[in-house]
Amino acid sequence: MNIQINYINTLSKKNLTNKLFFIDESLNIQQLKKFINSNEYSYVSDLLKNKDNKKKVSLFELSSSQCIILIKIKKNIKNYEIENLGGDFFNFIKGLDRKDFIINSDYVPAKIKNLIGYFLHGAKLKSYKFEKYLTNKENKNIKITVIGKNKTLIKDQIRFKAIEDGTFYARDLVSEPGNVLHPDEYAKRIGSLKKIGLKVNIYDEKKLKKLGMNTLLGVGQGSIRGSYLVTMEWKGKNDNSKPVAFVGKGVCFDTGGISLKPAKFMEDMTYDMAGSATVVGLMKNLALRKAKVNAVGVVGLVENMPGGNAQRPGDIVKSYSGKTVEILNTDAEGRLVLADALTYTEEKYKPKFIVDLATLTGAIIVSLGSEYAGLFSNDDKLSNQLIQSGEQTQEKVWRMPLNKNFDKLIDSKNADMQNINYVGGAGSTTAAQFLQRFILNKTPWAHLDIAGMAFSKYGGALNSGGATGYGVRLLNKLVEDYYE
Repeated sequence: MNIQINYINTLSKKNLTNKLFFIDESLNIQQLKKFINSNEYSYVSDLLKNKDNKKKVSLFELSSSQCIILIKIKKNIKNYEIENLGGDFFNFIKGLDRKDFIINSDYVPAKIKNLIGYFLHGAKLKSYKFEKYLTNKENKNIKITVIGKNKTLIKDQIRFKAIEDGTFYARDLVSEPGNVLHPDEYAKRIGSLKKIGLKVNIYDEKKLKKLGMNTLLGVGQGSIRGSYLVTMEWKGKNDNSKPVAFVGKGVCFDTGGISLKPAKFMEDMTYDMAGSATVVGLMKNLALRKAKVNAVGVVGLVENMPGGNAQRPGDIVKSYSGKTVEILNTDAEGRLVLADALTYTEEKYKPKFIVDLATLTGAIIVSLGSEYAGLFSNDDKLSNQLIQSGEQTQEKVWRMPLNKNFDKLIDSKNADMQNINYVGGAGSTTAAQFLQRFILNKTPWAHLDIAGMAFSKYGGALNSGGATGYGVRLLNKLVEDYYE
């Protein structure tokens, strides 16, 4: 379902069919007299006295071709709550036969900056649906026309559109089946982003072997598909200031390898590359809105298959950092991909900070469900910035512990470390503790375990189920508020 938004100054009254107005919690509609005729005003006013006042969205049918929709705005409403109202509005209208709506921007509750921009942004985010492979697609188009003087500024329209495009791109990537979006195809798609101003470098297996990225390569060696490290650079400042860096796990399909997963729900493992999709979507967003920041995105793209050449439990591999890892379980593969990517990012770009994202552990879902991503970090400042950005976008994070005492759980007798602990417990923390060992120069670093956030069976405030694109809006907010 597509939402088309147009901004114009005036519209002839004969074209005003389905009109939308924002009202305050007191349900005072006195000012509406300026915008609707007396009969319509009396009709709406009478119905309001008897209507369920708890509803956020109310519809008043005037005729088969005309209605009035009132959106209730509470006092001191936050931006994310306005976005959520936009999502509620989309849910409300998607089942209606009506397709054209008019918003009068001259009638909005006072002192709410960019109300219409955030409202329509929320409606757009909620409207996403992955229908690429459906024979019978839902072809309904909704047209929303904004009239009046209080329209969203052009720069804000560009910003909202960039966030939507980045989020939708991430959702598209996660939604693709494994037979379509394998590492070879994924690398090509990222390469196509050069046209919007990103500098993209694709490191294939030959280059990765030369670099010594054996933990990443080991994960993908059982697949007929290639393994890649892809870097994306955005230079939004005219200086050589250190970039901010984002690293993503891109396991395009995860069978578990030789440590094979159960068959039930294995089809969901197409979304094991969601961390990388967030990084790619974020970088697309930064380029589209021409963010005034230097940024780099790095993703490791592999497919974890149980082929004849697959990595075995008990294998020992040497990472890009020089540290050796004993592979006790080939289904603990995401940390192996990230290990090489993290060290490479820190060494090559010397960034201000590194944030990595991965659908890393089922244990984080046990801990936090689908309400928070797990945050693990070596830096309080970066952690607090992520927490604040998460609250403002409602892509929330919850800080979890790191401590040297956990190290004994991943120390190996045969190598520098092992990729799981057999003692049990603290699964998400020991995974993060493993990753921290590959941050060699004390760079501020945060790991976001998004296993519970990347995909939704039931949908949320701003998504209708399926891939959520979690993290694009969170990290964009982080950049906007603290690094631009």
